[in-house]
Amino acid sequence: MQDNEDERMINSVLAYQDKQLREFRRPDMSAVEERISTSESLLASLGYALPTRPAATATQRRTSIVVRQPSWDELCAEAIAEVGSDVDLRTLFTEEELRENALAVRRLNYEFDQLHRLDKVDVAIAALAGLLAGAVDVFMVGLPRRTPDGLKAGPLSDYIRKALEERYPEERIKELEKVAKVPYDAQDNRHTMEHVEGLSTWYHRLYSLGHDPFLGFIVGTCDILTGRMTTIDKTGKIVSQVMENYADRRESDVFAALAKQFLHLQSDVMTPRGIPVPFMGLFNLLQFGNIGEDGVTVAEIVQGMYYQQYDFAHFCSMSVSAMLVEVVVRVAYAIKRVKEGVGLRDAIPLTTNRERMPKLGTMLFMAHSAATAINAGKMFFGKDPVMAAGSAGAKLVMDPMALNYPQWIAFGKYSYQQLKWSLITKPAMRDRYVLDAIDSELEEVYDDINELFEDVQRGGILMLPATM
Repeated sequence: MQDNEDERMINSVLAYQDKQLREFRRPDMSAVEERISTSESLLASLGYALPTRPAATATQRRTSIVVRQPSWDELCAEAIAEVGSDVDLRTLFTEEELRENALAVRRLNYEFDQLHRLDKVDVAIAALAGLLAGAVDVFMVGLPRRTPDGLKAGPLSDYIRKALEERYPEERIKELEKVAKVPYDAQDNRHTMEHVEGLSTWYHRLYSLGHDPFLGFIVGTCDILTGRMTTIDKTGKIVSQVMENYADRRESDVFAALAKQFLHLQSDVMTPRGIPVPFMGLFNLLQFGNIGEDGVTVAEIVQGMYYQQYDFAHFCSMSVSAMLVEVVVRVAYAIKRVKEGVGLRDAIPLTTNRERMPKLGTMLFMAHSAATAINAGKMFFGKDPVMAAGSAGAKLVMDPMALNYPQWIAFGKYSYQQLKWSLITKPAMRDRYVLDAIDSELEEVYDDINELFEDVQRGGILMLPATM
C-alpha cells in the first residue's frame, strides 16, 4: 500500500512538472538575431570596425543567482493541487514513445527468455540421457522372476542382488538377528493384543512401518523406544499396540534405538521376503480402485507386487536408471558451460537454481520425462501375461512389476518444479530482469541530473531549500 501511494505521488509530480514545461514559452529571438546581423553588415559596409567584447578578468565579480528549491512534501502538495492524485503515467508519453517503451520491454523479455531457452545441444543431451536410462531400465533392470535357479531379473538387477547376497550371507544375517531383535517384528498374531489383518511371515515386513527403509528410522525407532508395533494392515487399518511379549527388546537410549533399527534393517534386507521399497507400506491405505477383470484395489496390487519380490534390492537396481539421467545431464551440462567460457567452479551443476543454472532444471525434466515414458511403454506393451496376472491375483492391462518406482518419483519431483517454474517463478524472474534493466538506465539518468546540478552551481546558480 505504501509503495502504491509513493508511486501515485511520483506520477503526480511528474505530470505537474510536465505541465509546467509545456506551458513554458521561451521568447522568439529570431527577429532580434536578424536585426543584429543586419546592423553588423551595415556597419561593416560603412567602414566601421565592430567592437570586440573584452575578456573577463579575475577581478570582475561574478553575479550569483539564488534559486529556492521547494521540499518534496511541498512539491507533492503543489502537484496534487494542480493535477490531482490519480494520474495515469501513460498520459505523459506520446503514442510513438509508448510504442518504443513497449518494444523495449518486449526486447528485454526476449533477452530473458533466450537465457533459459534450450538450444539444440541442450535438447540432444536431455534426449540422449532419457533414452539411455530407458534402455537400461528395459534391457538391464528387467522384472523379478522365480526360476528353478532362484530369483532372476535383468543382468543389472541380478548383479546387484548377488552383490547384496555376498555382502549379507546367511551367517551374517543370523548374527544381526541375534543383536537386533525389535518389538515390531511379530510375524503373526500370536503375540499381538489387537488383531492385524494379513499379518504373516510373508507380509509382516510390508505391514509393519518399522521395516520401511526411510520411515523405519522414525516409526521403527519410536517403536523400539516404546516397545510398540505400528502397522497398516491388509485392509488399511492403522494399529499401534504395545508388544508385551517383546518388552525385553526395548531400548531407553535414542542412539541405541537408532543403531538397533539400522542393524535390524540390514538383517532383513536379503531374507526370502526382504524389506519393502521406501513408503510401500503407506500404499496399504489406498483401499480403492476397480482395476482389472477382478476389480482389485490399489492396495491389493501393491501387496501382490511385494509378494513377487518387488523389494528393496530391486529398488536399488531400478534406481540406477534415474541416477544415470542425473549423471549424464549434469556432467554434459558442466562440460558445455565450460566450453562456453564459464569458470569450472560456476559450471559445476550441484544445484538446479535457475539464476545460477538457467537451463539445468528444464533439461533434467525433459530427460526424466523421456525415461518415464519408456518405462510406461514397458509396463503397457512389454508385460509378461503370467506376471501381470500373478502379481496381484488378477488380469491387468499392464504389468505393475515393470513400474520403475524411483524413476516415477524423480519425474514427479521435476514435474512439480517445472510447473512451478513456468507458472510462478519464471514470470516473477522475468519481471525482475526487466525492472533491473530499467533501474540501471534510471540510475544513469540520476547521475546525469546530479552532474547537471553541479554544473549549474559552479556557474553561479545556488540551489537552496525554499524554507530558508
